[in-house]
Amino acid sequence: MTDQRPRGLHGQTVETLAARILSGEWPEGMVLDLPALREELDISLTALREALKVLAAKGMIGARQKHGTYVQPRESWQLLDADVMRWQTTARGNVGLLDELAEVRAVVEPAAARMAAERATAEDLAALESALDAMVDAPDPEASVEADLAFHRGLLTAAHNNFLLQIERVIAIGLAERDKLVHSAGPTDDPVPSHRRVLDAIAAHDPVGAETAMLELLVKSAADAKRSGQEVNARR
Repeated sequence: MTDQRPRGLHGQTVETLAARILSGEWPEGMVLDLPALREELDISLTALREALKVLAAKGMIGARQKHGTYVQPRESWQLLDADVMRWQTTARGNVGLLDELAEVRAVVEPAAARMAAERATAEDLAALESALDAMVDAPDPEASVEADLAFHRGLLTAAHNNFLLQIERVIAIGLAERDKLVHSAGPTDDPVPSHRRVLDAIAAHDPVGAETAMLELLVKSAADAKRSGQEVNARR
């Protein structure tokens, strides 16, 4: 998956400010002292304002006359924004957010698997098979994450629904962070058999079987993420 982190001074400033919000260092409602912050970060006020504009567009920062620039409550954030998703999933091993992501996946992916079983083309099946082969042959955790992402991306593509393709962008970011968390906790169960059952049902054009296999995969996936999150947090 392509690294979507912002580059250069502007990107670094955005990341620094976002991290302070996510860590709780800047709580909801806090008014920012822009001159002091500009001096601390050693950047121009223009550069600081440009970075704050990015966070404002994502709903994390607000501004009012005679009140100043302040931190918005989480319910105002653009939670489906790719950067906001990434920041949240990497902040302090955010297991709660991964639980929410698991709930979204439980709604979306079984239905996508059912549609894929009805609509998948030969090209779609080949892409899923290739992703599964990459999962089997993955030499390290990073390659496993990439293969897993490719499989789930291929699943949503095979459903041939443009709205699902948009959702894939968000799911992919959260899924990548979930996989990193699981692998960082130590050895994991082989993910290939559960993915193979999904692919076999899709290839057999069995909508009910594909939906059931995906539900079973997601139950296992959620349990792995919960266990891994607890193990990682226990080390801190």
